[in-house]
Parts: sequence; C-alpha cells; structure tokens
Amino acid sequence: MKSVSTTNAPQAIGPYSQGIIANGFFFSSGQIPLTPEGELVEGDIVAQTNQVFKNLKAVLEAAGLSLKNVVKTTVFLSDMNDFAAMNEVYEANFGDHKPARSAVEVARLPKDVKVEIEVIAVFE
Repeated sequence: MKSVSTTNAPQAIGPYSQGIIANGFFFSSGQIPLTPEGELVEGDIVAQTNQVFKNLKAVLEAAGLSLKNVVKTTVFLSDMNDFAAMNEVYEANFGDHKPARSAVEVARLPKDVKVEIEVIAVFE
C-alpha cells in the first residue's frame, strides 16, 4: 500500500490519507468543498461541487490518474433536493465517462457542507 498526498487539495484533518493505492486501485478519501488552503467554499451546491471536483482531480493527479480512471463514485448530499444541480456539475466533469455511482442523502457532513464525494480508480 502507498499513501497519496498533495498540497493541491485540502490536507487530511484527521488520522487518514487523501488517498491510498493498493493492488492496482486508488481509493480516495471523501472530498468536501475546502480549498487547498483549508478555506470552506460557501455558496450553493454548484459552487461546492465544483470545488470537490477540483480536489478530486488534484488527488487523482498526485496518484498518476485522472477522472477517466474512476470506476466508482459515492456522492453524499446533505439534501437530496440538490441532486439535479450536483448531477449537472458531475456530468460536466465526467463527460462521456460514466463510472458506477451511489448517491445518498445523509443527516450531516463535515463542516456542514452540502456535498462530499469519494472515488475508486484503477490503474490501466
């Protein structure tokens, strides 16, 4: 196993890694809308989801991967009414690539953000 870390995404704020490479797979920790400097992106679900994707791309890049390598995502929303707007940003980032996905509404997310996304990617 190998830990992945980059200063181009928010640093882990607990006992975990930004990502782990194991057995040909990359597993990201959930990314929330924090800037690499640790500032919370306020605003609507679109603004927050855009920042989450910036963070995901940075961590994937640090592992030598891109969104094209993603095979599974999990999306956590604080309000399922935000799904359609989140999905527009999601689709714009993934384009024709359509990894498997789960999307769930949760009672609360860290720092009371609206969205958190984690990914699993594969080295090819």
